[in-house]
Amino acid sequence: MLASNCVLNKVNTANFARCLCGVEKFDKAFQIIKVMMKKGFVPDTSTYSKVITFLCQAMKVEKAFLLFQEMKNVGVKPDVYTYTILIDSFCKAGLIEQAQKWFDEMRSVGCSPNVVTYTALLHAYLKAKQLPQASEFFHRMVDAGCLPNAITYSALIDGLCKAGEIQKACEVYAKLIGTSGSVESEFYFEGEHTDTIAPNVVTYGALVDGLCKAHKVVDAHELLDAMLSTGCEPNHIIYDALIDGFCKVGKIDNAQEVFLRMTKCGYLPTVHTYTSLIDAMFKDKRLDLAMKVLSQMLEGSCTPNVVTYTAMIDGLCGIGESEKALKLLSMMKQKGCSPNVVTYTALIDGLGKSGKVDIGLQLFTQMSTQGCAPNYVTYRVLINHCCAAGLLDEAHSLLSEMKQTYWPKYLQGYSFAVQGFSRKFIASLGLLEEMESHGTVPIAPVYGLLIDNFSKAGRLEKALELHKEMMEVSPSLNITSKVAYASLIQALCLASHLEEAFGLYSEMVRKGVVPELSVFVCLIKGLVKVNKWNEALQLCYSICHEGVKWQGNNSFDGG
Repeated sequence: MLASNCVLNKVNTANFARCLCGVEKFDKAFQIIKVMMKKGFVPDTSTYSKVITFLCQAMKVEKAFLLFQEMKNVGVKPDVYTYTILIDSFCKAGLIEQAQKWFDEMRSVGCSPNVVTYTALLHAYLKAKQLPQASEFFHRMVDAGCLPNAITYSALIDGLCKAGEIQKACEVYAKLIGTSGSVESEFYFEGEHTDTIAPNVVTYGALVDGLCKAHKVVDAHELLDAMLSTGCEPNHIIYDALIDGFCKVGKIDNAQEVFLRMTKCGYLPTVHTYTSLIDAMFKDKRLDLAMKVLSQMLEGSCTPNVVTYTAMIDGLCGIGESEKALKLLSMMKQKGCSPNVVTYTALIDGLGKSGKVDIGLQLFTQMSTQGCAPNYVTYRVLINHCCAAGLLDEAHSLLSEMKQTYWPKYLQGYSFAVQGFSRKFIASLGLLEEMESHGTVPIAPVYGLLIDNFSKAGRLEKALELHKEMMEVSPSLNITSKVAYASLIQALCLASHLEEAFGLYSEMVRKGVVPELSVFVCLIKGLVKVNKWNEALQLCYSICHEGVKWQGNNSFDGG
């Protein structure tokens, strides 16, 4: 066509772009308009808007933005559809500030936003937990004469649920069905048109999901009956949310009832449905039932994914069946499903708790050779277990490897290091409080753990070396390094290395940290041990004179 100098019209051009985007040839789609323009084709707003839509649907927002800029540069005016598709796509990508700029721009050029435009930004503000902005924006929408519809209210309920504002979401729903009484809602507009707006399956789905995530599963289940009474048929999303909700609160029998109801209605359970049930059954130590559901899953031609296998491996480890978990890992690989970092970490932790740290170390090596990089949680779990098993050199080696190989990319923040791990799993490892208290991934606690263990093992030279490293890596003193100081001082005093012990004590004081009573006990005992009674008495007097404060229930023991 091009060789014969045939100029394509806007339908041809849009179709070519759509097909190219469909096979992920986005650069080609981006260039096609330029090629057509050279051949004499003059694209209009509709052509640009369609190609921008294809790019946005493929989440190629940067290319969509560039095409939008070019559209304006060549004098083609964007319409409400063009602006709305960009605003919606950037909102979904979390780029609310840029979306708001385009909203302001479209109004400044006389292009009136429609209900879809307002709804996209409203939903984005709520998901980002920016409730004041969302409330203000909702009233701007109403003041501009753009009245919210069923889609807007569904988005409002979903956004409020995602922002953790379940009560406000319920208030909007109560207004929609007319049961709110005199209760006011900042996200509802009373008008003549509101009588015609009724909750649909999307509205119910959003509220059921929100209630389940807030562990208000009984309320969510009542909502299922309420929607059926209005003739609104639940879809598989609602059933999935209810099953997952019941599983999360340990009500497995209720979850199974919803599961049977779902299948009777003709909905096929998804991998997510099965995974929720299997995970809950393992956590409830109902192994036989979990395996029965797995068999049912396979019979139904629903292939388990990495999340399913990981839930089963973690569940087996939780009931002390690490050998079966290892076998399941092998089966998982045979079925062509690659384990991820969460899978390996759960199994390494399970092996450690079963006293099989050596197999955990082998698995750690295996995961690295198979292209699955360990992260902070993996290292932390394995270092903990190595220390508990007395494998201090292996623990130190892991710390060195973590620091040199993987550490720099985790300095942005601990959330990058724990991606993929549930909050419950992190808490079960005893790392939640520790990680949330640091702006970046906390390496100091790992050093503190090793220093404590090397000190207790009497390997003072290595403990002091690690202490020096810790001060270089994390100079700010926190509760972890206070514990490391105490362990070192105690070990040095027991070994009669009083000069080094008092050196560390002075370092603590210089940093403005008040040592706990246990530190003074160790120092006094150390002085008595080498018959330095005068110095021991002087230290006792200085404690009383300075009024040193300490924590805990420590007390002087011994003579």
